[in-house]
Parts: sequence; C-alpha cells; structure tokens
Amino acid sequence: MKKPFVFLPVYFLIFILFFAISCSKPSDTDSIKSNNKTKIAKIDEIIKKYAENAGFNGAVLVAHHGQVIYKKGFGMADMEWEIANTPTTKFRIASVTKPFTAMLIMQLVAENKLDLHKPIGSYLKDFPKRARNQITIHHLLTHTSGLVRDIEKDGKQYHSPKELVDLLASESLQYATGEKFYYSNAGYILLGYILETVTHKSYQELLEENIFEPLHMKNSGYYRHRLLLKGRSSGYTNNFIDYYNVNYMDFSNPFSAGAIYSTVEDMFLFDQAMYTEKIIPKKYLELALTKHAPADFGGHYGYGWEIVKKPIGNTKDMILTIGHSGALPGYCATYTSIPSSQSSIIFLNNTRRAYLNAMTTAVTGILYDKPYDLPKKSISKLLLDKIEKEGIERGIQFFNTFKKDENYYVKEEELNIVSYKLMKLGSYESAAEVLKLGVGYFPNAFNLYDSYGEILLKLGKTADAIKNYKKSINLNPDNKHGIMVLEELGVKIN
Repeated sequence: MKKPFVFLPVYFLIFILFFAISCSKPSDTDSIKSNNKTKIAKIDEIIKKYAENAGFNGAVLVAHHGQVIYKKGFGMADMEWEIANTPTTKFRIASVTKPFTAMLIMQLVAENKLDLHKPIGSYLKDFPKRARNQITIHHLLTHTSGLVRDIEKDGKQYHSPKELVDLLASESLQYATGEKFYYSNAGYILLGYILETVTHKSYQELLEENIFEPLHMKNSGYYRHRLLLKGRSSGYTNNFIDYYNVNYMDFSNPFSAGAIYSTVEDMFLFDQAMYTEKIIPKKYLELALTKHAPADFGGHYGYGWEIVKKPIGNTKDMILTIGHSGALPGYCATYTSIPSSQSSIIFLNNTRRAYLNAMTTAVTGILYDKPYDLPKKSISKLLLDKIEKEGIERGIQFFNTFKKDENYYVKEEELNIVSYKLMKLGSYESAAEVLKLGVGYFPNAFNLYDSYGEILLKLGKTADAIKNYKKSINLNPDNKHGIMVLEELGVKIN
C-alpha cells in the first residue's frame, strides 16, 4: 500500500538543512585560508626569531600561488630617529639591479636594436680593440666576458657612465672570453653604457619608461645620493651586538650593476610581470631564463638571473628557483621566485649582515609544508648580556652550560667582539676571562690568542701575554701584529 505524502513542519526542514551544512566538508577555499593562516603564523614566528638575534633588519614579502600571504617590516629604517621599517620602506637592492638591466637589454634585442652574439665593438667604437672584437652582449649578460669583477675607482666620489667605462678600458681580462663564469659588476656597467649609447637615453630614463611605469612600480628608482627620497632607509653595519652608520659612499657608481632602490611591494610587481608579457615578449623572457653558464654558486646564470635549485626546509628535497641576491655597504637583499608554484620570497635589509638565505630556506619549507630549522641563538650575545647584568662568574657558568646545546651556536669572531666590547667598558679582567673561554673552545684560533695576549699585557701579565702571542704566531706565522708586539717587547721569535 502506497504511503501518503507527509508535509514536514518548516522548522524541521530548516533543522535538517542546517545539520547537513554543518556536517558537510569545508570548501576548498576554507581549507586554503586555514592552511595559509598556519603558514603566516610560522613565517612570522621564524622571522621574528631572526630579527631578535640581529639576523634581520628590513622588510619581507612572501607570496604563494600568485597571492601575497605575508608582508611586514622588522627593525628600524632609521635607528637614530627610531623610524620603523615597513613594506613601503625603500631599500637599495644592490645586485638585484642586474635582472632589470638584463630585461632592458632583452627589450632591445626583441626590437632588433641589439644582437646578443655580435661583438660589442658593433656598438662601442671607443672601447679597446681586442676586447670589443671578442666580447659579445651574451658574454656580458652571463658573466663570461673575462672582465674584472669591479672597476678600480680613482678616488672621485662620482663618475659618469663614460668615466666608469674609460676606467674599465685600462683593465686587462682576467680570463679568456667565454672560458668560464666570473662574476663581473664591470660587465653590467658596460651593459648600461651600451643601453645609453644605442638608445640615446639615460639608464634611469629607460628604467622609468620601460619597466617602472608600465608595472606601476611607483616606489622604485635609480639611486642618487642628493635625491630627497621619502621613505628612504638608512644603511648600517652590525657585528651582531652593535650597529653603526656606514661610511659615506656615492651609490651612483654601481650604475646598471647595482644602483636601483625599491620596496618589497614593488619587487613583487616585477616578479609577477615575469608571468606575463607586460615588459618583454615570452620568447625573449624564456631566453633570459635559460641556463646559459654554470656558475660558482651551484646553479646556472641566465641573462641577469641566478637559476638554482634551493633546499625545501631542512629536507633533501630541492626546487628550481630564479632570482638574484645583492649586497652593498649598509644593505643586502635576496629575491627568490619559484615558478612551479608562482611563489616569491623577497627580503630587503638595511644592514650589511643578515641571514637572508637561511630565512629563505625556512620559508620555502613552510610554503611546502616541510620541516625547517629554527635559528640558533648566539651564545656570545647572551654571554655579554649575562656578564653585564650578573657578573663574569655567572657568565662563565652560562657559557659552560650551553656551549654544546643544539639551540645555541658559538663563533670565534663573536667571542672576540665580546672581549673588545668589555675592554672598551673598562672590564679587562672579564674580557680576559671571555678569551680564556674562547681559546678553550677554539684551540687553533690564532686571533683569539693574539687578542688574549693584548688584554693580558694591559693587565700587566707580560709573561702570560708573551705565551699567548707565541701561540698565535705558531698557529699563524703570518700574524704581523703578534710579531710586531713581541719584537717591541724584545722577545726573539724562533
């Protein structure tokens, strides 16, 4: 017998519908959002740890599958005025300039205004004949020209591109052209000069018209020291304990090898343009990203690009990346793009020392849900803090307790810096004790013995000082400082 149709109450239907929705699986979008939140928290945690250990002072941007998931500033853009770094802070990007120079060259190649394999003499008539007839643009782009790494300046603070090239013209080749990869800033300066010669425009104009304006990179430009630049960071040097202003230097001299400033946000715009034809036809972009020359960093060099497999976290897995790194006094930068997942990791830093490669490896692990290493703490930095707050005995106790702990690292250079820091503070006995710990941990470190001898002399312990200077010279017969001190003390050196 057929059962009659029964109308269920509306509230019961609503209950069934709500129950069905609540028991259903979360959408793919919800899952992605949840996964990204986890990644963001992990990225933030690890970069904070590096920043707390004087390993990072700058801005970072991380994108995954073409979407920015993390961007943040750490530390100070200006330490004297206590102005914080942000994602819009402008940094000098040093040799990360080279991909930009290469893109400008490839634009002219696409327009048939340059030939990659013609001798550069076709474009430069005033360059030395031997070099101009054998070096090609291909050689310059791939660092296989044999040119010197850097142009020896003549003491002037500023040079025009023509003056830089004239200085280069007097340099002999380090290797036969095409023989091997030999990184050359000079070669990229020459590329900039070729750009200006062929187009009759300045390198700065070419950057603005052909890259920055089309990509809306409004916070990027060609650095000039007299320029009033809103949001500019100041450059510093650091020894893991103290920060100092870098010596004055005119950063126009790096020219097309390293004179661009930018922000992490603008660098991401440039990164995303590599997946389009906004600034260069696909055919020529692919040519730029070809592995042209085996390089000494373990990968290959394309036309302005480092092409290298990098580790995914602390696993043995590797992934292909393109990008570049760079450093100038007061600044360092790394730009890493992972084409297979359209990911990018951009670090811009306004100190000369930073753990950018280690952070990039960790972030790559996070993006691919792989294990990664947290940064170890500097035992030397914590030792100094302990001594200043609780005295030398507690400092020695701390060092001996944690010197082999896997969460800490010990560096000879840093212990030496701690000793000199204490000596400047007038704590000679504490400085001597730190060096005693140092030579005990690094028994073959000649420089620690030399420093130990210096402090012992100040303490009036001449016999002990002589023993340490002799040990230092025994470990390093070329230790001129140790030899000079012993000679002044009238001590014969065997």
